[in-house]
Amino acid sequence: MIVLIAQHFAQEGNEERVAELLKQASDYCNSDQEPGCLTYIVNRSTENPRHFLIYEQYVDQDALTAHAETDMFKNVILGTEVPLLESRNRSFWAVVE
Repeated sequence: MIVLIAQHFAQEGNEERVAELLKQASDYCNSDQEPGCLTYIVNRSTENPRHFLIYEQYVDQDALTAHAETDMFKNVILGTEVPLLESRNRSFWAVVE
């Protein structure tokens, strides 16, 4: 299992649009349209409404690679959401079993 933690910091004034786009991505990833994604949870800081943390779990590396190739990821995240960000940080993890 692959875990991806992404932190997105919206540019000032773009935080509500970023929230909408991340919700759209979450709805897609948690549907049957992306079977290799086990969970995709978008969190928003209670201290800074411009700070989002996305917790993602994929069955394996192939599923994560497939996620990055979806039209949703390319259009909604890379094409629309990322340009609205001040910064974006990602880290990869493994579940301790």
